[in-house]
Amino acid sequence: MNPLVSVCIPAYNSAVYIEKTMESVLAQKYEHLELVVVDDCSRDETVKIVERIRERDSRVRLVRNETNLGMTGNWNKCLEEARGEYIKLICADDILYPDSIEKELAALLEHPEVAIAMSDTALIDENGVRTGCFRRYPRSGVLDGKKVAKRALIFKSFFGAPCNTLFPRKSYERVGGFDPEFPYILDFDMWLRMACLGKIYVIHEELNGFRVRNDSNTGNLINDDRKTYNEEHRKLLKKHNALGEVHLNRFELWVSMMIRHWRNELIQIYLKINAKKK
Repeated sequence: MNPLVSVCIPAYNSAVYIEKTMESVLAQKYEHLELVVVDDCSRDETVKIVERIRERDSRVRLVRNETNLGMTGNWNKCLEEARGEYIKLICADDILYPDSIEKELAALLEHPEVAIAMSDTALIDENGVRTGCFRRYPRSGVLDGKKVAKRALIFKSFFGAPCNTLFPRKSYERVGGFDPEFPYILDFDMWLRMACLGKIYVIHEELNGFRVRNDSNTGNLINDDRKTYNEEHRKLLKKHNALGEVHLNRFELWVSMMIRHWRNELIQIYLKINAKKK
């Protein structure tokens, strides 16, 4: 089997890093892919960079929004534009290591019941130097998605950033797109919904790199308005309790909020030590 994989990059004023991101995708060992860049009315050199790379690799497709859709709108536009049977979304400053798609896709092909596959993530600085690692759920292989979803809601997102996930189109079609009610943890919400479809697959290898930056959306929020982040997490708990796929009692909800609060504090310290504004 040689299915088409759509790798989607939502871009907005991404000129500083997007070339490295695109090169990491086009250098994948698995070559049957399309790279879809959806530009959300950038005012810098993003489009010129993408067009230059498109000239030398026909797998690149550039979509330019007529009006600015914002982060959630642009992420959903990426999913709408994807033509592949399998989809990966990667932010315009992150990177994939060469065997990322190959290994994540192999897991999905071997286990067609799996709704989403994920791998460990290297934390990298502005120069691409590894500064740490974000590991997924402690176990590996095929896991019960609802169990992982509940523990993720209580303790931390075991799902991580978009760059570490690959999912079949059918998973996206079943759960719908990113929810605009969650402007910052929109990916966590969608991964939870996908996990609750049934099975997930965890690979304990660092197959992607997440660039740690103070001036990213999450970095700005944690540095400047952690209260907003905490309130969004509270709304996430309320939504998924109401959906009924997972249920947290009052104590578990309290534990979840306390852990979220202290994780935000620790993340802020990590950003101050390891991240610089570009």
